[in-house]
Amino acid sequence: MSKKVGFIRMGEVEAAREEREIGVGLLGYAFMGKAHTNAYIKMPIFFYPPPAKPKLVAICGRTEKAVSEAARRYGYEKYYLDWRELIKDGEVELVDNCLPNNMHAPPSIAAAEAGKHILCEKPLAMNAKEAEEMYRAAEKAGVKHMTGFNYRFIPAIRLAKKLIDEGYIGKILQYRAVYLQEWIMDPNFPLVWRLRKSVAASGALGDLGAHIIDLARFLVGDISSVCGMTETFIKERPLPEDPTKKGKVDVDDVFIALIRFKNGAVGSVEASRFCAGRKNYQRVEIHGTEGSIVFNLERLNELNVYSRRDPEDRMGFRNILVTETVHPFFEYWWPHGHIIGWEHTFIHEVHHLIDCIVNDKPVAPMGATFYDGLKCQEILDAILKSSEEGRWVSIPS
Repeated sequence: MSKKVGFIRMGEVEAAREEREIGVGLLGYAFMGKAHTNAYIKMPIFFYPPPAKPKLVAICGRTEKAVSEAARRYGYEKYYLDWRELIKDGEVELVDNCLPNNMHAPPSIAAAEAGKHILCEKPLAMNAKEAEEMYRAAEKAGVKHMTGFNYRFIPAIRLAKKLIDEGYIGKILQYRAVYLQEWIMDPNFPLVWRLRKSVAASGALGDLGAHIIDLARFLVGDISSVCGMTETFIKERPLPEDPTKKGKVDVDDVFIALIRFKNGAVGSVEASRFCAGRKNYQRVEIHGTEGSIVFNLERLNELNVYSRRDPEDRMGFRNILVTETVHPFFEYWWPHGHIIGWEHTFIHEVHHLIDCIVNDKPVAPMGATFYDGLKCQEILDAILKSSEEGRWVSIPS
């Protein structure tokens, strides 16, 4: 039996070689570093031709054995033990900051001053003052900057925004969102960095609440004031370095807040890491004068909508499977109703940022800039202040 053998012509090879590359330097190699790296690898496969192909130049971490293994496993060309050295690397054009929260500001500001574009995970900073310094530095340098609010890049969320902007559910009256997990309910779970105020600044509030607060701004509008409460259920936990000793948990396990929007809408947001049975449950409801929209992260390919304009005998919520090519991003993915997942939000996010860098497009309004990260941080700070003082707190204009 004869076999057909295909060959790539030289012209095609040369075209591939001339493809624009963007050198990526990643700070941090754990959970989010893995998610971001996966996005850089897969983006040019599906978003073809890509605005530029991410080149995995360097990765940085404190522990040489772990970071060298991450570099080998993920495909980065080199590794550093000092983030300053990574930023000095002339091959790095985009700095991706996945470090713990207390290490968001210094490297990001240094990257901006070095003329590097920046993607920084959320929450943007330890407080609004730090976030503003990051925003000002990035703006002064004229680099592209993005805060890692990846849920803006879910097709169903984009459809929700489109429906809201078109007036499909009328004037927005109410926003309701929860983000619930269970992963630290065991009293013997160690005192990891996310449970330390000096590193994380807040607990469920910044870790989970930041996402649904950003979605509130993205979908409904700016927030004018908040009234919140927080609670810590387990006050002490075993130290990771010595489980026979315990340390103080000084961040929130749960927060609940009421919010007022500048456009007159009202709402509530809450997040907890103490909800038995909830793995990664995020639910957003938006109610307007003419209808409602409901989104559930654990069913992220779906959007439930209700319209008061429907005939009375067939009113009811209908479920839209947001997986056709008419929906945002799906022209790049699988055909005819095949679902996508959580990882794809990062691929969409990375494509957006690199397109903005290469073609000098604005990151906002669809992507979250450092300004959006700053506005979210102001709200996080206000909720903490409200909880401490037991009163409504206004958000800076």
